[in-house]
Amino acid sequence: MPDTPPPTNQTSVLFICLGNICRSPLAEGIFTSLVTQRDLTHNFRIDSCGTGHWHVGNPPDPRSILVAAKNNIDITHLRARQYHPKLDPESFDLLIAMDNANARDIIDLGAPEHKVKLIRTFDPTLEANTTPDVPDPYYGGDSGFDHVHDMLLRACTGLLDHLGH
Repeated sequence: MPDTPPPTNQTSVLFICLGNICRSPLAEGIFTSLVTQRDLTHNFRIDSCGTGHWHVGNPPDPRSILVAAKNNIDITHLRARQYHPKLDPESFDLLIAMDNANARDIIDLGAPEHKVKLIRTFDPTLEANTTPDVPDPYYGGDSGFDHVHDMLLRACTGLLDHLGH
């Protein structure tokens, strides 16, 4: 009798922002790094996308690549893709939006609300009455990318802890 592979009980996580070149690929890289550090790669399927189409096929913003590299994370291999309203909600357990606008957009496109979460709601340091949005650093300077990295690191750590890992 041939050996049967163990059942896959992977949790699939999709990080979503507007263009998929700043926040969501950085979140994907950070979360992947945390999962790898905890030796949990086999437990997860991780991806990112944007609600907009402008950057499809492009690598992350050079400033995202730089801040990731400063933190020993390589995201140079990632390429932007657009959120697919039919396939992504079926393919992923969690749809993790970077801000309220993107969360509303994917819900308006038919994503089940119970799957849509804001990334900063997993940040244990988020103070009450503080916006759970991760600001888009695209039009700002390099320091905005460092700030976003720090926010995402806390939130991704909180997400991984929340998922029981």
